[in-house]
Amino acid sequence: MAQPSSQPAPRPTLGITMGEPAGIGPEIVVKALADPAIRKLAKFVVFGMNELMAYAADLAEIEPYWGRIQHDSPRTNFDFVHDVIVLDYDEFSLLGQTIHQPTRQGGQASLAFLKDATEAATPGSSRKIDAIVTAPICKESWHLAGVKWPGHTEMLQALTHAKRSVMMFCAPKLNVALATIHIPLLTLENELTIGRVFDPIDLGHQALVAMGYDKPRIAVCGMNPHASEHGLFGDEEERLIEPAISAARELGIDVSGPYPADTIFIDAIKGRYDLVVAMYHDQGLIPVKLLAFDDAVNVTLGLPLIRTSPDHGTAFDIVGKNIARPDSLKAAIRLAVKMAGGR
Repeated sequence: MAQPSSQPAPRPTLGITMGEPAGIGPEIVVKALADPAIRKLAKFVVFGMNELMAYAADLAEIEPYWGRIQHDSPRTNFDFVHDVIVLDYDEFSLLGQTIHQPTRQGGQASLAFLKDATEAATPGSSRKIDAIVTAPICKESWHLAGVKWPGHTEMLQALTHAKRSVMMFCAPKLNVALATIHIPLLTLENELTIGRVFDPIDLGHQALVAMGYDKPRIAVCGMNPHASEHGLFGDEEERLIEPAISAARELGIDVSGPYPADTIFIDAIKGRYDLVVAMYHDQGLIPVKLLAFDDAVNVTLGLPLIRTSPDHGTAFDIVGKNIARPDSLKAAIRLAVKMAGGR
């Protein structure tokens, strides 16, 4: 009988996108990967700008620990000696170190980082990236650059030709998945469908099982105050949300609701549920950010690749002050490693 191997499992390779160059992306990437405990988890390929990383390292008094290769060099076969390699997009270097606001070129740069990382992580790619972790982008910079997608999630779905995608947030005491994401609140009644409620239940269930939950317990929010009080404040609960819950139950998923959104998160925090499905962006994100602003992780479900991200923005107001915290990016890296191991 063969003996189990004593060799440790090979470390995954993670692609890290710098995000908006004028934001805190360079700083948090440098600080997160400077942690030896993080670098032991994986090998890292940073899609970004070496100049800005070196500047952030100098401010933080961190000795540069990475190798550099021009992003379009034939040497980028991803079989690197270093634990951390920066694929340098130095054609965007005129952004400099003092522009802390949305720009067209910032949008072009962050888009280039993301497109190349996505291509490298897509199944079948010769570059063999096991997951991507994305630093924050600036949606206004994307708009100035002519990008049509309102955020990472929508663009990743388009780039990977995924039939559906869901935004989920994981925090130490609360997991939340969204039925709708970047849409104006006044258009919600036109955007919410049975399918849009079903997808975060279904994909959220699959994701939690992959993360080690035996039988995830899922609670679904109502859209209206008090979950409409049996139709007193709207019919979306009966017309859209309850059919989605019934469809998920037929698949054996442990899901219940719809519940009033002003109380269900309390039950989840107390451990009665493993996931809450919220109907719109702020309904789900306010409790997550109140509880775990520095620790929450954004995960895109439904893609053919693994993608995680810190749950915060570009923080233009603190760029260059060496006070940005890398906690959320570290949490995103740890979760990406865990999910890559699960696959």
